[in-house]
Amino acid sequence: CWGYNASGQLGNNTTISSTTAVVVTGLSSAVALSAGGGHTCATLATGAARCWGANASGQVGNGTATDSKIPVAVTGLANAKAMSAGEAHSCAVLGDGTARCWGDNTFGELGNGTAIDAPTPVVVTSLTSTVAISAGGAHSCAAIATGGARCWGENTYGQLGNNTNTGSVTRVAVIGF
Repeated sequence: CWGYNASGQLGNNTTISSTTAVVVTGLSSAVALSAGGGHTCATLATGAARCWGANASGQVGNGTATDSKIPVAVTGLANAKAMSAGEAHSCAVLGDGTARCWGDNTFGELGNGTAIDAPTPVVVTSLTSTVAISAGGAHSCAAIATGGARCWGENTYGQLGNNTNTGSVTRVAVIGF
C-alpha cells in the first residue's frame, strides 16, 4: 500500500505516509484489497478477512474502536468472497450469497434495520444471491445474481437509485437496473 497513513491505513505498523509501495505487515494470501476513507481491507484465499487503519466506528471489524496499524482479523467472518471498504464502514459477500457489514451505521449503511454502529459484522437483512458489494460514503449497494441491484443507507442525493431522497436502513431495489 502507499499514500496517506495518519491512521495506519497502509498496514506497515507506522503512521508515516509513503509515496511508494510499502509491505503490509503480516499479510499473506490476499486475493483482493479495498481502500476506504481511512482504513483498508483484504480478502484472503482462505475466505478470511483482515482490515487495518482508522477504527473509530468499528470499521476494521475486530470488536474495538481502536485504530490498527497492522491487519487484524474481522471477527466471525469466514468464507468471504469479496469485500469493500467505505468511508467508515465495510461490507463483505460470503460464499452462500449473503452479505455482512460493520462499522458506522449513522444512516443505516450496514443494512441490518438499525442505525446503531456495529464493531463486528452484522447480517444485511433479506439480501441473498449477492455476487458483488460496494460500500460508499454512507450507503452500500449489492449486485444480485438473479439480476438487479439493492442499496441501503443515506439517500440525500438519490444514491439508492429508488427514485426518492429518503434513506433506508434495509435494502431497496434499484429502479431500472
